[in-house]
Order: sequence, then C-alpha cells, then structure tokens
Amino acid sequence: MFWAQNTIRIGPYRRGFHLITREILDAIPQIEQIQIGLLHVFLQHTSASLTINENADRDVRTDMETAFNRIVPENQTFVHTIEGPDDMPAHVKSSMLGASLMIPINKGSLELGTWQGIYLCEHRNAATARTLVLTLQGKIES
Repeated sequence: MFWAQNTIRIGPYRRGFHLITREILDAIPQIEQIQIGLLHVFLQHTSASLTINENADRDVRTDMETAFNRIVPENQTFVHTIEGPDDMPAHVKSSMLGASLMIPINKGSLELGTWQGIYLCEHRNAATARTLVLTLQGKIES
C-alpha cells in the first residue's frame, strides 16, 4: 500500500467558484503510479468549501455563486458579525458544501466524470490564500 501527503497553498481567489483540478494534480505527481486508490482533499478553512461539478461551461460557476447567494443572503441577521457581513454566510455555505472530497483513482487518473472538475468555492469578498491537504493512498502499478 502506497501513501503520500502534500500540503499546498492556492489563491487567493476572488469570491466565486473556481476549478482547481489542475492545481491539485500538479501537486501530487505520485498519482500516476497508483493502479487503484483514493485521493482525499481537505480544505483547512471555514469560509470556503470544496465540491465537484461541471467543468466545461463557465456559466455554471456564475450560476452556482448566484444560487448560493440566494440561499444564504448576506442581509440576513446573524449574531457572528465581527469579521464582516460576508463572514457568517461564508461559514454557512462552507458547511453546506463541505471541506473535503474523496475521489477514486484508477490507472493513475482521478475517476472524475467527463464533465466533472474539482472546485474551490470561495465565499469571502477579500479572501486569503487557502491551504489544502492532499492525501493519496493506493496500490502502486506493478
């Protein structure tokens, strides 16, 4: 059984939904050795999130941002307001989408669907760089 773990910093990105599949793959070249396994991607932040969605049409990213802003508008009354009006809505959105992904690996490649990509969902207006922990496990090609 093979294990590898890399921690990377990405961004900062502006608020919105950003495809980061290539950044993740570039950070774990060991994936090419894996015959069968899993990649766990963990985001060490509470005001951004991760998801897998459409990777071809940029309009999907705009529509996702629009939909989440309608679901969790910043003009709601929140108790936690010390970090600004976008902070608590960012925490709610992060909890809705989650901070981690588990993706299967087959013959050295992520088993994402044809139109799937990994998104960093940035929910803050003035975000900082984000830290991801990438944990790779699997059987090495023989």
